[in-house]
Amino acid sequence: MEATVAERGQITLPKPVRDALGLSKGTILKVELEGSRIVLRKSVDDAVSRARGRFKLEGFGDTDAAMRAVRGEAADAPNGDATP
Repeated sequence: MEATVAERGQITLPKPVRDALGLSKGTILKVELEGSRIVLRKSVDDAVSRARGRFKLEGFGDTDAAMRAVRGEAADAPNGDATP
């Protein structure tokens, strides 16, 4: 696959690349140089940062209780001391 650098230094990533990485308008890419190579990396931290704090743990008093439920530990057991 190839991409051509436009007059203003822009390139268009081929659609198969965008689709494979789930890139859409507004996706932040990190640009790095490795010798004579340009490396583009999808900024995963950005997606995590945007989602942080947006979801509620309905039915659980706190994050620890939710994690115990996911792990199948007893609800009233202290942290890390439950038996499955």
